[in-house]
Amino acid sequence: MNITEYKGVWVFAEQRDGNLQKVALELLGKGRELADKLGVELTAVLLGSQIDNIAKELIAYGADKVLYADSPLLKHYTTDAYAKVICDVINDKKPEAFLIGATFIGRDLGPRVAARLRTGLTADCTGLDIDAESKNLLMTRPAFGGNLMATIECADHRPQMSTVRPGVFEKLKKDENRTVNINKFTADLRSSDIRLKVDEVIKIAKDVMDIGEADVIVSGGRGLGSKEGFKVLKELADLLGGTIAGSRATIDSGWIDKAYQVGQTGKTVRPKLYIACGISGAIQHLAGMQDSDFIVAINKDDGAPMMKVADLALVGDYRKIIPEMVSQIKAIK
Repeated sequence: MNITEYKGVWVFAEQRDGNLQKVALELLGKGRELADKLGVELTAVLLGSQIDNIAKELIAYGADKVLYADSPLLKHYTTDAYAKVICDVINDKKPEAFLIGATFIGRDLGPRVAARLRTGLTADCTGLDIDAESKNLLMTRPAFGGNLMATIECADHRPQMSTVRPGVFEKLKKDENRTVNINKFTADLRSSDIRLKVDEVIKIAKDVMDIGEADVIVSGGRGLGSKEGFKVLKELADLLGGTIAGSRATIDSGWIDKAYQVGQTGKTVRPKLYIACGISGAIQHLAGMQDSDFIVAINKDDGAPMMKVADLALVGDYRKIIPEMVSQIKAIK
């Protein structure tokens, strides 16, 4: 492989039912930074059917151009169809880096594409950078259960691929004045290429808010003592127009749904306000919420790591402090 032939940073623009996923915009934000360091173009790869509006949006959020494959066979995600189209276009255009969101779709698509292209894939990354000397992509991810961070290079193969956890990077501000450069092409795809047929898509309703989108999060840890503690936290979260969340210990104890987990093995969040109740502040949890705008920590232990990173640390029992906060907020409202 002559790696000098490979140029450019690509981002997989994941969409579902014509709705662009937030992680795609986050990757464009980071991809813009990486592309500028390398002095190359940033390209968004979009697959779907009749979603021209998304193509224009990708340009506004930082892409230099969009490679847009429009086909009825790409309307719903299937591994065979998406992997074939992406591998075909990568073999033709030869990008040096390809970034994919670590969603359910991305975690299925990334390994399949990497295997077909005979290149490496670093999964669940929380950090990306460019090595100043080699110009290789530096891909950082948690290792050994989140107890250390490993930075990985794919020096001998291209493209350098990684799946990146949603919520890790920030999207750029939308700029409607950017020059639109959309390369719409017909994918070399037939029904016979797809071994799985989608007859119907049924969405299962689940009363779980996406904590990655929340502006206010009231989060609980082992210090709550029991599942009942989340009832106290939920009253405050509802009052502030936010959502509850929890540490890994609360998920492992069955106190709260996995969808609400914050941390390296859960979700990375960036709310305007993060209230941590009974959370000691292990490094794995801090990695998932340390970029919150304002952090309030409530804990009986004034020496807990969370208390040291908080903008406001309250020493005491959450069962007394939270009801008082609720009372005060109601009085103000």
